[in-house]
Amino acid sequence: MLYPRIAGIASYAPDDILDNEMLSKMVETTDEWITTRVGIKQRRILRSEGQGSSFLGIQAVNKLLESTGINAEDIDLLICATSNPDYRFPSTGSIIAHQCGLKNCYAYDIQAACAGFLVALNDAAAYCRAGMYKNIVVVAAEKMSSMVNYADRTTCTLFGDGAGCMLIQPSDKKVGIIDGVFHVDGEGLPHLVMKGGGSVHPTTQQTLDAGEHYLYQEGRSVYKHAVSNMLSSSLKVAERNNLTMDDVDWLVPHQANLRIIEAVAERAGIDHDKVLVNIENYGNTSAASIPLCLDEYKEKLKPGDKLILTAFGAGFTWGALYVIWDI
Repeated sequence: MLYPRIAGIASYAPDDILDNEMLSKMVETTDEWITTRVGIKQRRILRSEGQGSSFLGIQAVNKLLESTGINAEDIDLLICATSNPDYRFPSTGSIIAHQCGLKNCYAYDIQAACAGFLVALNDAAAYCRAGMYKNIVVVAAEKMSSMVNYADRTTCTLFGDGAGCMLIQPSDKKVGIIDGVFHVDGEGLPHLVMKGGGSVHPTTQQTLDAGEHYLYQEGRSVYKHAVSNMLSSSLKVAERNNLTMDDVDWLVPHQANLRIIEAVAERAGIDHDKVLVNIENYGNTSAASIPLCLDEYKEKLKPGDKLILTAFGAGFTWGALYVIWDI
């Protein structure tokens, strides 16, 4: 039996910082208000004109190729998770693959909002187990600043830009992505959505004037569902693999809101020292948040460590993966 091993990880965040003090000059807010409610101090913003999510992904994938030493031409599949594609078509994955010299790979995008990276990892795991591909790059690239209304203090304080990626390879050892639990509930649509620009409400002067091309979020509803669903999927994947929370070395939640992370950890009964958090310095980078966090803390992780990764996003869509680290 083949197991999908995580053979490498890399990430990239832009140099430009938007901190709470800067935001307080743009919109009615304060550092104390933001920190108290969501635990964010700053976020990274890609400001260069003409650069989209693919730019972030290209930097991360090039770092991955360099750090693992794998030849670009040996990559045979790239899966890109993004809610902020460069264009409606072609795929952002195809742009990343081309710019990184991945000449022999197929590439495509998936859209599962903030859960996108985990969904893409689950896809990569299935390809590995089936023996279809040998070297798979899973990348999440999110220029969240492209969909944020910086006049709306309820959302502009939350989001930042970034990218993260992993190299997935088949292994005979029981390591890597062991199991996953995923769910979707379409009733979440009105609570977290971009109302304009799709086929239901194509771009018109009216949708532009109404501000329908920005992210819209009903915070209370999202908070409630995020806590309960990230918790239930984490407990479920642990139960399916005969794990207690004492057996889990690290919980790696989507970095959406520090209060959500704390609530999930507390209700799961896992020690806060075993929860990886970096939202303070990056904000919510959507699908990119988990690989960004893992890459930042990779020196803490040891081969054989048991991880549960969990995320929740628009849809609503959510899930959790059980991973055995082996880098």
